[in-house]
Amino acid sequence: MSLKKFYDELGRGLPHPTYLLYAEDSYHLKEALFSVKDTVPEGQRDFLLSVFDLDSPDNTPPVQQIVDVLYTIPFMGGRKTVVIENVQKLLKADAEHLGQYIAKPSPDSVLLMLNAGTLKKTISAALQGAQAIPMDIREREMPAWLSAKAREKGIQLMPDAIEYLIGAVGPEAGLLSSELEKIAVTGLKRVSAEEIAEIVRGSGGYDAFDLVNALKAKDADRVFKIYRTLAETQDAYGLVGVLNWHYGRASAKWKNREKVFGILKEADLMLKSTGGVYPVEYLLFKLLRL
Repeated sequence: MSLKKFYDELGRGLPHPTYLLYAEDSYHLKEALFSVKDTVPEGQRDFLLSVFDLDSPDNTPPVQQIVDVLYTIPFMGGRKTVVIENVQKLLKADAEHLGQYIAKPSPDSVLLMLNAGTLKKTISAALQGAQAIPMDIREREMPAWLSAKAREKGIQLMPDAIEYLIGAVGPEAGLLSSELEKIAVTGLKRVSAEEIAEIVRGSGGYDAFDLVNALKAKDADRVFKIYRTLAETQDAYGLVGVLNWHYGRASAKWKNREKVFGILKEADLMLKSTGGVYPVEYLLFKLLRL
């Protein structure tokens, strides 16, 4: 699992002076940030931890000042931890400036750079001296990750429960983690698929399995009825992710397989380019016409 490498490094005290963590799913980057913060004693965070978010430029100093922070020897001793979020937004000149720091890092600091989304070649090249770690989970690793995440919360998910939860919510780690929070609140410790279905379906009475079955049956009225219910609690990204997961399990011999993935890929690109306002109803209409 890609995440394991990072947490192994964290357990060793982050021995490298510079790290580049990248993931399509920003949830894993936020989790990594929280874990890094936990390694710094709370009473020393004002002195030994600095977090800068390039997605909030008004509150973030220029890269030169961040580098100055890295080179500053901690007043009370110890090793300073500096985190830069959203380095995918770096300008070329700033990326090159960080690259110069990476070539000659401070022995008193560790720098972690978090890249959300696709790692651009320009960023990768400029920061190539850093220890690069991919943080996304491969789809085949998702059940093991979900099971481990549940155990952290004192929950044992049965195999059918894991399969159901991923199928109902999709393979997005943030959404799955949110559902685990709901399960934890119930007090259940050993959970089956039936018990999870009651939690996931809620008052609406539908889940993603119902939507996929209605699509396969070409039942347009039911498809849009189920979609309207699901849309109350699940955003467009989540729904497209769920459909990708379900159709990804279709037989390779299925004649419409390539057409479906073409439609889903188009929807994914439109969601990203429009900031999530792509009409999922249009996607469902196209899938019904196959």
